[in-house]
Amino acid sequence: MQVIVGVIWGGKYPAFAANRPQPVKGFLLLLLNLAVGAVFAAGLWQWIGHGIDPPTPILIFYMIALVLTTFWLAIMWGGWPFVGWFKNPVTAGFAVLLATVVVTTILFRVFFDFSFMQGAPFYRPGADPHGLFNAWNAIVYYVTVIAAMFFIAGFDLWPLTKFPAVMRQPVLGLAWTALSAAVAAVVFYLGIGVLKIDIANFMVTVPIPFIFGTIVVLNMLQGSLYGTLTQPAKGVATVVTIALVGGLLAKVYGTLSPMITGTLKPGLPTYDFEIWLASALLSVTFPSLVFYAEFFNLWPLRKAE
Repeated sequence: MQVIVGVIWGGKYPAFAANRPQPVKGFLLLLLNLAVGAVFAAGLWQWIGHGIDPPTPILIFYMIALVLTTFWLAIMWGGWPFVGWFKNPVTAGFAVLLATVVVTTILFRVFFDFSFMQGAPFYRPGADPHGLFNAWNAIVYYVTVIAAMFFIAGFDLWPLTKFPAVMRQPVLGLAWTALSAAVAAVVFYLGIGVLKIDIANFMVTVPIPFIFGTIVVLNMLQGSLYGTLTQPAKGVATVVTIALVGGLLAKVYGTLSPMITGTLKPGLPTYDFEIWLASALLSVTFPSLVFYAEFFNLWPLRKAE
């Protein structure tokens, strides 16, 4: 829901919240976000997670994929075709949100295989997916695709911008998706196939820090760095900064982990440390920064426009 408010609505809808001064606007958007999130969480917990308490790892994989799909449809596709179909932006935004559930469910069933979890008390043999790829490989590749999407955004979509015909939907969505998937495939192959990095370790050292660095450089700093440069030099400087900032902060979080939760064991069988680090970066800090940057418009540090 946070992506819908920030990307599809641009923080300008719904009117009951967007037309208020800060910080009232920010709090109203935050409450709306929490309410919608609670409804989706409860529904998906029953549908995908079979109502099992605590939520199962399979449900967690689905929820991560749902967020990634929302990024994909909202940013790469710009909410197409719903933004064009519905004149009311609020209706279009919720249509995109519902579409993410449909698309994620299809991807989940086709590509995610959880057979390696057979024997676990939460596993439901007839209900949980048996897709084409091990679920860890599928989710980490998907995360890498979204990191590649932000990599391209760091270049302001150059070189796609050199072709005006490409910069219209749905062509842009197709081109950006294909380019992101190709970049991700190369990075994934080099990391997992050539360097033989453990899948979860790769996730928290390559794509997740890059995504986290993106929110700092592009959102929190409002893309203010390197304004005097032109593409592709600006893009190179931007993505290098994103990688350095994200990597450094990931190291800081990893160092602080024992002080917060005690010592967590990395690696198999449970990937405790990797899951904690991924959650700290993208499940807690990332949305908190987006709330502040997009919902509150950096209030009170930034003067109201």
